[in-house]
Amino acid sequence: MAQLSTIAFLVENKPGVLFKVSNLFRRRGYNIESISVGPVENPELSRMTVSVKADSRILNQIVDQLDKMVEVIKVKRLDPMRTVAREMALFKIDTSDPMAREESLRHVNNYHGLILNIDPDFLIAEVTGDPATIDEFIEKTSPIGIEEMSRTGVTALEKGRLKL
Repeated sequence: MAQLSTIAFLVENKPGVLFKVSNLFRRRGYNIESISVGPVENPELSRMTVSVKADSRILNQIVDQLDKMVEVIKVKRLDPMRTVAREMALFKIDTSDPMAREESLRHVNNYHGLILNIDPDFLIAEVTGDPATIDEFIEKTSPIGIEEMSRTGVTALEKGRLKL
């Protein structure tokens, strides 16, 4: 049964690596649910975090294929019970109705979000949390009127001494 899993890997920090990784997923017919990438302590390396819906067999294939790539230094399937995962999202919410503004502010506050901008008809809020929290915020706020949104994708680290 396919479930959402997170894979983290260190890659060489050079042009074309992101394309090669995403192309590997494309060639195999796997959909990337989210991807985040950025340099680490060593500027010659970047850490990629990919979320993908797959069963165990396919997930093992993905990890094996990534491990064979020259640019990939290390790859690891993250155990959800031992991982802290977060995502950040920006929301532009229609608040032209005063009641909508009040309800939007309450939702943002309930999810420990930040108000980044307030205009007469819109506000822009930032909400950070695990992907389920972001999904829940979207579900509760959609009736008010989400005009636009942007999600970062999941980033994750394993707890304790475990490391990539």
